[in-house]
Amino acid sequence: MSDAARLLRLLSLLQTPREWPGSELAARLEVTPRTVRRDVDRLRDLGYPVEASMGALGGYRLGAGAAMPPLLLDDEEAVAIAVGLRTAARQPVAGIAEASLRALAKLQQVLPPRLARRVASLTSATAPAAPSDASLVDPGQLTVIAGAVAARERVRFAYVANENVVSKRHVEPVQLVALGRRWYLLAFDVERDDWRIFRLDRVSSALATGARFAPRVPPGGDATEFVTRKMYDSAPTFRARATLRLPVELARARLADFAGDLTALDDGSCSWHSVEDTIDYLAFRLTLLGCDFAVHGPDELVEHLRGLGERISRSVGGAHPSGGPALTPSTG
Repeated sequence: MSDAARLLRLLSLLQTPREWPGSELAARLEVTPRTVRRDVDRLRDLGYPVEASMGALGGYRLGAGAAMPPLLLDDEEAVAIAVGLRTAARQPVAGIAEASLRALAKLQQVLPPRLARRVASLTSATAPAAPSDASLVDPGQLTVIAGAVAARERVRFAYVANENVVSKRHVEPVQLVALGRRWYLLAFDVERDDWRIFRLDRVSSALATGARFAPRVPPGGDATEFVTRKMYDSAPTFRARATLRLPVELARARLADFAGDLTALDDGSCSWHSVEDTIDYLAFRLTLLGCDFAVHGPDELVEHLRGLGERISRSVGGAHPSGGPALTPSTG
C-alpha cells in the first residue's frame, strides 16, 4: 500500500465515530505503531484535528475542527446519502433546500458509474411521499442545472409553457430558488436576450453545454427577491376569514406554518385569519383540515369553493358525503 493510499485509509477509519487504539490502527493498516504516529502527524499538518488520549484505554479519534474536512465514504454510505438527497430534492425543506441540492450536485459529479447506476435504480423503484399540492421535479434535472449554476455553464432544455407549448431554451442559469411548493430557475435567456423565470417541474432534457459565461447580477441584485416578487405579482393573493369546527390547538397543528391568526371561540371551534396566499391554496388548506367550516371572505374564495363543490358533486354523480352537511360558505 502506498503512503498516500495508507493515509486515506487511516483518515477513513478515523471518521468512524469511535476511538482507535494505535495498535489496532497499526494492525488494520499493516504497519508499525510508529508509522501510525507519523501518519497522524501528517494528517494534522494537513489540517485534520486528530485527537489523542493517553493510557491503556487511549487512542486516536477525529475531533471537530474550524472547518469540515473532506469525507471519505464507502460504497454503501455514498449510495445512502445520494438516495436521501435525491428524495429530499423532490420535497424542498425550508432553509436547507439549496444546500442539500448543492451537496447532491457535488456527490453526483464524483459517483463512480457503478454507484450512479445503483442510485438511479433505487430512486426509480421508490415512490416518494410528496405533498399532494407539490409539483414533482426530476432530481436529475435539478442536479444538472445546479451544477451548471455553480460552474457558470450554459444549459439547453425543453420547457413547457402555461399553454402546454413546448419550446427549446438556451440559457445562462444564475440561481435556483425554492419558493413555496416549487423550484424556480432564474436565468438569462440567450436567444431572447432577456431574463426569464422557469418552473423546474416543466423542464426536461436539461443538458450542460460546456460553454462558460461571465457572472451576471440578477435584476435588483437579489435573485430570491426578484423571483418572489414576480411570482406574487403574477398571482393575486388574499387572506381567508373563516370559522373552523376544530379546537384551536388542533387547527394550529394542522395548519402548521400557515396558521396565521387563530382565535378560540369555544372548545370545539375557532376563527381563522390566514396568511396571504392564492385562492387555490387557501381552498386547498381548508379542504385538508378534515372539519366543517364557514368562509366569511373574501368573496373570491367563497365563489371558488362553491365551484369546487359543484365539480366534486358532479364527479360522484351528485352524491352527498356522509356525516351531515357542511357549514354553508357565506359572505357575511
